[in-house]
Parts: sequence; C-alpha cells; structure tokens
Amino acid sequence: MRLYINKTILFLSTFSAMIGLAFLGWILITLIAKGITSVHFSLFLNDLVDGGLRNLIIGQFMMAGIASMVAIPVGMLAGIYLQEYGKGKHVRVIRDLSDVMMSAPSIVIGAFVYAIVVIPTGTTSGFAGSISLAIMMVPIIINTTDNMLSLVPKELREAGMALGASKYRVILDIIIKAAKVGIVTGLLLSFARIIGETAPLLFTSETSNYFTLDLSQSFPSLTVSIYDLANDPQESSRDLAWAASFVLTVLVLAINLTGRFLSNKKKGK
Repeated sequence: MRLYINKTILFLSTFSAMIGLAFLGWILITLIAKGITSVHFSLFLNDLVDGGLRNLIIGQFMMAGIASMVAIPVGMLAGIYLQEYGKGKHVRVIRDLSDVMMSAPSIVIGAFVYAIVVIPTGTTSGFAGSISLAIMMVPIIINTTDNMLSLVPKELREAGMALGASKYRVILDIIIKAAKVGIVTGLLLSFARIIGETAPLLFTSETSNYFTLDLSQSFPSLTVSIYDLANDPQESSRDLAWAASFVLTVLVLAINLTGRFLSNKKKGK
C-alpha cells in the first residue's frame, strides 16, 4: 500500500512539474518569437516618445538603484542584529514580520506608499516609486543576511573573541567575510525581484514618455510602460511592448543567473 501511494504521489508531482514547465516554455517561446523580431539597436538610443526604450530602461534602473541604496544598509543591519545581537521573543516577532512582508502582494505595498507619499504630495514621483521598491527589498535582504550569517560556524566567532577582537570587529572582519558570497547572491536576487515589478509603480511613479532625471515628478518606468503599450490599440505600440518585455526578461534572467552562479561557486568551495 505504501509503495502504491509513493508511486502515485511521485507521478502526480512529476506531472504537475511538467505542466508548470510546459506553461513556462510556452510563455518564453511566445516572448522570444514576438519580442526578438521587434528589437533593434535604435531602441536603446531613442526615448519612448521617439519609439525607443532608453529613458524607460534608465528610469527603471535609477529607481531600483535608489531603492537598493536605502534597502541594502537597512536590511543588512537588521539581519546582523537578528543573528548576532538579538535575544528574546521580539527577535522571533521581527523574523515573522519579515516573512510576512516577503509574501505581501506588491500592489498592497504600492497602495500603502500611495497613501503616505503620493496623496500628501499631490503627485506621483520617482521618489515614491523608489520607496515602494525599497519596502519590497528590505525583508528579502533581512531574511538572506540572517540565514547566511546563521551558517557561519560558531567556532569562528569564538576564535575571533579569543584573539581579543571586539564583537563588531569579529562581525565585520570574520563573519560577514565568511558569508559574503551568500549575502551578495541574496542582494542580486532581491534586485532582480524589484527590477521587474509593475504593480507598486502604477500607484507611485507612473511613467513618462520623455527622458528625465527629476525624481520629484512622474518618472519613466519600463514595466509600467509595457502595461500601457500592451493596452494601446496601435500595433506598433504593442510591438514595442513585446520588445520591452523581451529586454526586461533578458535583464532579469542575467541578474538571476549571476546570483545562481555565485551561489553554486560557493557550494563548490
């Protein structure tokens, strides 16, 4: 009986995995077929108003970069605190809240930032978009830093203390260096997560057809523009949406592969 149940579960699991892979393959094949035919070099030289993607790509990376500048220090310091300094029930509460935030729908975060930033200021902006992306990024970094530091053997901490080093020097010079590959991998994966987000930016930054570096106004966004272009009745706009989707997918895939490569490199050592 147990053998029969095991074979049944194995078959159902394999069948479900094949269905998921089939849909993923279908999406990728459709994206490549429709997107790669619309990609040309001028896309990267012209702004959206001229039928290009330059301002959108730069705008998306600017907001993600600003979000990273805020989220990485906050997330790493919080993760270090939880693993190295935190004691008591509140540590578990913080970890649980971080896990909840990781699974929170991005559109909810967008609505939250809309309520606390966009409504008081009276306008969407690149700053609001960056804040929403940073909020999404922080719990991922906290979780990654916390988990990677927990994998560092206690003997390394004890050895550093035995040599007379202060706790913060042990953390900086020994523990973080031992976990740096895993932490960097987590940072890359968290960046890949936010670079492809659309829902929070719909409420916070919107998008712009023109090149701008002014974060106090509506800011160019590749993901939001894909949404707008895909709903445009003109075929040329839909072709541009496919091209933008292809470019975004390649960028996210490259970031994810880099993170996986670093992770596998660490395991190889």
